[in-house]
Amino acid sequence: MSRIIVITGASRGLGLAMVKHFLSLGDTVYGLSRSSSELTHAQYHHSEVDISDANQIKQFFLELRRQVSHLDGLINNAGIASMNAFATTPADTIHNIFQVNVHGTSLCCQKALSLLKKSPHPRIVNLTTVAVPLLLEGEAAYAASKSAVETLTKIMAKEYGHFGITCNAIGPSPIATALIQNVPKEKIDKLIRRQAVKEMAEEADVLNALDFFIQPESRMISGQVLYLGGVSS
Repeated sequence: MSRIIVITGASRGLGLAMVKHFLSLGDTVYGLSRSSSELTHAQYHHSEVDISDANQIKQFFLELRRQVSHLDGLINNAGIASMNAFATTPADTIHNIFQVNVHGTSLCCQKALSLLKKSPHPRIVNLTTVAVPLLLEGEAAYAASKSAVETLTKIMAKEYGHFGITCNAIGPSPIATALIQNVPKEKIDKLIRRQAVKEMAEEADVLNALDFFIQPESRMISGQVLYLGGVSS
């Protein structure tokens, strides 16, 4: 059965891989990102939306409600990061990270709820990071923002479980995407040595976890944070 899924941060990297994956399964996908998308597919609908802007999120979901009767899945993949010692992290950088990672994710969840309630198997999956449990130096603002996303995930699971909505989070270990392209190799290697599985993750590893959380059979799995690579909280 074809599902209707919204994915943020959909124009490149992991988000684009998610879009292509769900399209390959026959789903209808609505993708959001600040930039345009070169992907063309009969079941793909792309919107240029800056999720740090509340009005843009509101307008997207208003238009979505005119087009669809329900929403089966919301995947909050969009996020930004910055690697700085805490004392030298500019205030604007901290603000921007929280505006996108926390505020944007929260608003997308809020605006999607009315459509999710109309799905027989509604699912929310948020993206977090292993920087939270590993307490990575130089990533205080980023890890703090994703820690907030994890708390949001767990509380939403409790508040909306009676609607059948599950809400979970996936924390990928390092993947070779634009998000970490400026991170020194020695820092990545040090992080990987702290994992049980001492390898870089791949997009397919995240897609595997996504499939598990999104499937109808996962109705009893909610409020969980799954870190890849054998990292424990």
